[in-house]
Amino acid sequence: MTDELTPETPDEDEQPIKQRKNGLYPGVSDELAENMRSGWADTELHDLRPIEQAPNAARRRAALSARFPGERLVIPAGNIKIRSNDTEYNFRAATEYVYLTGDQTDGNVLVLEPGKDAADGHEATIYRLPRSNRENGEFWLNGMGELWVGRRHSLAEAQALLGVPCKDVRDLTGTLAEATGPVRVVRGHDAAIEAALNDKVTAERDEELRVYLSEARVIKDEFEIGELQKAVDSTVRGFEDVVKVLDKAEATSERYIEGTFFLRARVEGSDIGYGSICAAGPNATTLHWVRNNGPVRSGDLLLLDAGVETHTLYTADVTRTLPINGRYTDLQRKIYDAVYEAQEAGIAAVKPGAAYRDFHDAAQRVLTEKLVEWGLVEGPVERVLELGLQRRWTLHGTGHMLGLDVHDCAAARTETYVNGTLEPGMVLTVEPGLYFQADDLTVPEEYRGIGVRIEDDLLVTEDGNRNLSDGLPRRSDEVEAWMAELLGKK
Repeated sequence: MTDELTPETPDEDEQPIKQRKNGLYPGVSDELAENMRSGWADTELHDLRPIEQAPNAARRRAALSARFPGERLVIPAGNIKIRSNDTEYNFRAATEYVYLTGDQTDGNVLVLEPGKDAADGHEATIYRLPRSNRENGEFWLNGMGELWVGRRHSLAEAQALLGVPCKDVRDLTGTLAEATGPVRVVRGHDAAIEAALNDKVTAERDEELRVYLSEARVIKDEFEIGELQKAVDSTVRGFEDVVKVLDKAEATSERYIEGTFFLRARVEGSDIGYGSICAAGPNATTLHWVRNNGPVRSGDLLLLDAGVETHTLYTADVTRTLPINGRYTDLQRKIYDAVYEAQEAGIAAVKPGAAYRDFHDAAQRVLTEKLVEWGLVEGPVERVLELGLQRRWTLHGTGHMLGLDVHDCAAARTETYVNGTLEPGMVLTVEPGLYFQADDLTVPEEYRGIGVRIEDDLLVTEDGNRNLSDGLPRRSDEVEAWMAELLGKK
């Protein structure tokens, strides 16, 4: 990585380059400074068409405006975060900002200014950095200049793409500090913006805004459903990629699996939607195993929980538990088939008008019946369910909403989410599992170290549901046949 020509003091980004003689830019000659100011082609882009999600984002802003009439609403995209010293994490824009704009640029802020009266609604403005100034040297001497980080859209270009007027973000904190009237801000993404609004906002009012934006995402529109299907389709191909290299993973570690799936995510999408869980053998009993540094052994199971995030930041979330050598043992098959049966019961319960908790309850009942049947917990089934004793081995809820976040709509109120009712347009996961820890002395030794989860992404439709991830086999015999075909053994 190259090292930047950085100013000596933190407040000199806006200083003209001619001030070099005052010691601001040591090592930069007047001749070089003058040379860098000119000779650049005009690269302004014209005749740009709005991005595909622009009309959807406009409708979402209109609904938000109607919910909070007469109030100034501030939704930041967030800022780049330091990973170590002078290197940064890849930027991922705040979900609320992406939902309302379709934009993903760091440092941007959406502001909805109230009209003169409630009937006027709001005027939306996106505050963002304009193109780097070639005259004062920020283009090449500022570490965030375009020579270092790449070209960004001009304010006019961004306005054409997003369908929202754009202004210089460097003027925003002063504008907000002078603002009057009620204000709400989405917190946790931009400390400078929050500081400018410190005496104008309250945590309670800001939380109402966050909750609204979370609940607004519960029902997906057609664009979102299409993006989620793209994410799932890429994820299916990523799982196929993994099966084809299991021999290389055996020779190395779970990290070969992680890297293989990541390649698919980066080629076809933006990134992975969350840290991939590539858990082989006993690691499959750890729900969020993301170290991915364990051995991959023939005869063990691989629990692969992974999802591609699209270029518009919608993510899939799919899990399969695969026999590393292509064939389940009798015990592995027994446990896998029990989880499959539980998932079938959960999927059947996903339909409009059903309670959100119904699919979880259906899957838990099947798993509990199996645990009682196998003699691992004393029945009757109703007693076990009432006391929650099955959770020693089932561990987690059976699903969650899915969208721009892998655990989407997380700030929604209980009454509209887990105590709510399923409606067409909702997208959720169904993911039962059984996990027998390697040190669990309450189960026979042969069970210990086996973990199985099966997860699919379901769209609630008018007459039931559609499995977006049905491109991956689920039944144990179908999984074996699919793996054999991919490995050329059929």
